Amino acid sequence: MTASRTKLLAAVPALFLVSLAVPARQDKEEKPAVTKAFIDGTGLGWRQMGEDDFVNVNCDKDTWVWKSKTELYCKGLPIGVCRSNKQYTNFELVVQWRHNKRSGNSGVFVWVPEKALEKLKPNALPSGMEVQILDHGYAEDYEKKNKKKANWFTTQGDLFSVGASKWKPFPPVSPDGRRSFPRKDLTRGFGEWNHYYVRAINGEEVSGGNEADPRTGYLCLESEGSPIDFKNIAIRELP
Repeated sequence: MTASRTKLLAAVPALFLVSLAVPARQDKEEKPAVTKAFIDGTGLGWRQMGEDDFVNVNCDKDTWVWKSKTELYCKGLPIGVCRSNKQYTNFELVVQWRHNKRSGNSGVFVWVPEKALEKLKPNALPSGMEVQILDHGYAEDYEKKNKKKANWFTTQGDLFSVGASKWKPFPPVSPDGRRSFPRKDLTRGFGEWNHYYVRAINGEEVSGGNEADPRTGYLCLESEGSPIDFKNIAIRELP
């Protein structure tokens, strides 16, 4: 991290994503095989999040199923979200995710305002900042169906505002100016675990932005039509 970027982070509220692929199969004692700094969400103020930390918003009762204290299964239907019990302003978040089906679509929302969740009907998503979770097959199917390049999104961890929320994405930016595109391709395909660290960066920065509005809200996990697993969700609140 350069000195100029450090000053930027200190002065301007910003959202960043660091994406790290982890092995598809891990024994209990096996650590993620990465060569960069790995933020695993343990110690020094990190708190593991589990079933008691999330509330179903507009999905079926069986859309979200906790397999264990740390692993959550989402069947993908109906489209919707579960949200955190409390709202967060400044924080770091780590989460591992794995699509269970080719062309899967999901995401993690941050800074979702309470008003956006009130009376949210099934098959609808709230306003907020979305950390995209797409399988590579999604882009492949889009290009095959539309006979053109998928240049307005990627499957590597886009960041973008949804609904009434606003922000200013860092480059590289999508053609419509809404998405911060990744600087590197690090995402593994369906059936394999990936690792997201959301905040400022000390590893592989892939996308980011600032001037987000609002900058306080709920965390939400997204159900969007395809089965997906989440695990080892942890958060550390910051001043």
